[in-house]
Amino acid sequence: MVKSLHVLALGLRGLPDVEGGIERHAQHLYPLLVELGCSVDVVVRSPYHPLNKPLEYRGVRLKRIWSPKGGSLETILHSLLGTLYAGVVRPDVLHIHAIGPALLTPLARLLGLRVIVTHHGPDYDREKWSGFARWVLRLGEWMGMRFSNDRIAISKTIRNIIADHQGRSAALIPNGVEVPELPNTCAKVREFGLVPARYVLQVSRFVPEKRQLDLIRAFSEAAVPGWKLALVGRIDGGDAYTAEVIRVAGRTPNVVLTGFQQGRTLQELFGHAGVFVLPSSHEGLPIALLEALSFGLPVIASDIPANLELGLSPECYFPLGNIRELAGRLEKSASEESPSVRSARVRHLREWVARRYDWNTVACQTLEVYRRAMDPTVL
Repeated sequence: MVKSLHVLALGLRGLPDVEGGIERHAQHLYPLLVELGCSVDVVVRSPYHPLNKPLEYRGVRLKRIWSPKGGSLETILHSLLGTLYAGVVRPDVLHIHAIGPALLTPLARLLGLRVIVTHHGPDYDREKWSGFARWVLRLGEWMGMRFSNDRIAISKTIRNIIADHQGRSAALIPNGVEVPELPNTCAKVREFGLVPARYVLQVSRFVPEKRQLDLIRAFSEAAVPGWKLALVGRIDGGDAYTAEVIRVAGRTPNVVLTGFQQGRTLQELFGHAGVFVLPSSHEGLPIALLEALSFGLPVIASDIPANLELGLSPECYFPLGNIRELAGRLEKSASEESPSVRSARVRHLREWVARRYDWNTVACQTLEVYRRAMDPTVL
């Protein structure tokens, strides 16, 4: 056991089982840091953590602080309140996730706190943001990288952005993945009208950069007999993009919207899919793609730097936004595969992803960054 450090985490909506890549990252990371001897508190946003929800998760204490839900003020207001709370409780380390909340890094330093910022991706590249919002996010990146005691990048691409744009170094600590047991039932899958090994799967939030509309168009163009497309993600957001996805999916045959799923249902959806597709235009290091690989699924991903960094074989990638190419990949993936070939592929992918993306390694490396930040010579 190492000397206990008190860590306060800020920048995520909530946990456990709250939709989002940063949320899944935190849900895996912080219980492991507790096992390593840290005392961990996570600040969560009130709309995502009802009053009847427990304030503890696998040894991690959850501090519920008010925030509005949605809109441009949610992140910044909650980050401000969370930083002021950190100034009162005085953790050894304040761990801020993402460049939006990193706007508060200078204030945290003025309050005398040691600050680590994890850069999960250049959020100013997301399609949904206005010009002003992009400027604010770039400012957050500058403040977080320049004023923090230390920095973590979840991919080589992001580490290079930090070096090139901000002139700062960062510890490279990628996302991890747990290699799950393969499901031996498919009742949940069949409830959605899906046939095992004969559906395309995407699991992500419904936001423009995830390109659900591209995938629906490509699936329709491919017209693979007997196959369906399952889109997993929350559909009650009420925003214009989600409404458009619902509208287009409703008029496209064999498209199934499952809503947000977790636990056994999500495990079955992953475990019995025929192929997983991530056509997104923006990623940090996609946890959903790693999870698909952990189930041994064949995958198809857009050729953006974050996806290419995984180093998959060339046939796993298609040019971003190229509907025809994606349709062709879907047609090819629907070809029959012998049981022996499938078994070998599943075993290989699961072993490969387990070697490269282990959460226990991620936790140990993160703890080393914390301990380095506690060095009084680190400004």
